[in-house]
Amino acid sequence: MQPDKSKMAGLIDGTEKVLLILIAIATLFAVGTEIVHMVRNQKVELSDLLLLFIYAEVIGMISAYYTSRRIPVTLPIIIAMTALSRLIILQNKEIDKIVLLYEAGSILLLSIAALIMSVKDKYSIEKSRAPQNQSRES
Repeated sequence: MQPDKSKMAGLIDGTEKVLLILIAIATLFAVGTEIVHMVRNQKVELSDLLLLFIYAEVIGMISAYYTSRRIPVTLPIIIAMTALSRLIILQNKEIDKIVLLYEAGSILLLSIAALIMSVKDKYSIEKSRAPQNQSRES
């Protein structure tokens, strides 16, 4: 006996929505915790701001999903770049220089990937609109 595909799709869709809500709640909790930490220490450092930026991007991904039913690939890439930047900032000065070069190279590769994905999306959108534009001109 096979389960009904529409019921299975509904179950998966519902699970996805619950998980996204839980991620949003956990992210907002983490933001609140980070803000309380900054207020208690009476100091805001660059690593704190980058962490808040990562949280903002996670919320942005959830928002993008709810508005377009898809997550743009560039958002996780940007989050990864920000996380690597934060990692570099948090490391001590005695770190092996080659590790720093690897991390910086990773950010460069992710930047190139984000650029390629942005250009690809732009051309894909223009390409998908091209037949519509030609039919209107006729």
